[in-house]
Amino acid sequence: MSVINIDLLCSGNRRALAKAITLVESKLDSHRQQAQEVLQQVLPKTGKSIRIGISGIPGVGKSTFIEAFGLHLIEQGYKTAVLAVDPSSPVHGGSILGDKTRMEMLSRKDDAFIRPSPSDGALGGVAQKTRETMLLCEAAGYEVVIVETVGVGQSEYEVAAMVDFFLVLMIPNAGDELQGIKKGIIELADALVINKADGESINLAKQTQRHYQNAFHLLGSNTFWTPQVLTCSALRHDNIDAVWGMISNYKIDAINNDVFYQQRNKQNIDWMQKLIAEMLELKLKQNPEVVSALPQQKQQVASGQTTPYAAAKHIISML
Repeated sequence: MSVINIDLLCSGNRRALAKAITLVESKLDSHRQQAQEVLQQVLPKTGKSIRIGISGIPGVGKSTFIEAFGLHLIEQGYKTAVLAVDPSSPVHGGSILGDKTRMEMLSRKDDAFIRPSPSDGALGGVAQKTRETMLLCEAAGYEVVIVETVGVGQSEYEVAAMVDFFLVLMIPNAGDELQGIKKGIIELADALVINKADGESINLAKQTQRHYQNAFHLLGSNTFWTPQVLTCSALRHDNIDAVWGMISNYKIDAINNDVFYQQRNKQNIDWMQKLIAEMLELKLKQNPEVVSALPQQKQQVASGQTTPYAAAKHIISML
């Protein structure tokens, strides 16, 4: 793979950006080393965007919402990148990677960059690739970076830990809406947006909105920000401007309360600690003594001859 032209990347050249992301996503050790050198060089150009995580169960209309939201941002003069984390098949390991076909109008815009990424991969999976891709997009001049996640699960926690604002999309469903989403995800959310609030669903959407507002009220808030609940229709582009207005207000409030950059610093330190743990695990797997001793230790733990703690300590002592 050819060396990335940093000047070209930082001038916003989409081809250079795509090549740099491909380098970051590569599993080859030589490419990983090259990718880290690129990231080190572009680091001063990063951090100027607002990073938004968007999640929601399948069928909620994430792609339609992100397309409408992205088109609105571009109309307002913001260069917008969409990083869509595609689910990888646990059986075949392949991904669908069809996001550009799902956001056809947005993908045609010069100020938009859409990049689907498979969620598989060693050393961090979703988080490793997406964090680094986010930095490359910022270096290329994208002022809003949207990370779309696959559904309600572990990837939500990973994405919430790398963005400035975490938005969960819901559908109007006054019956089971509080059971339909995990409490933990609600606690992560900075806002809930009830999509498909059009036609006969408008009243249902308003009812759902009230239910969630009550739920947030019961949960309480120990920060400067009380999570908000909005309704919109991505299909009709209704109230999309209100969603962006809310996110803009959040950023202003977060900066004024000295939270915005503190949160980013904490995210970076947490990420470093996670990488240390993963690199240690990788080092263990590459150690011939460990590879040789591990089956015996597992057997002893399984048969009750030793405790898991003693076996783990024995393996770690080999490093």
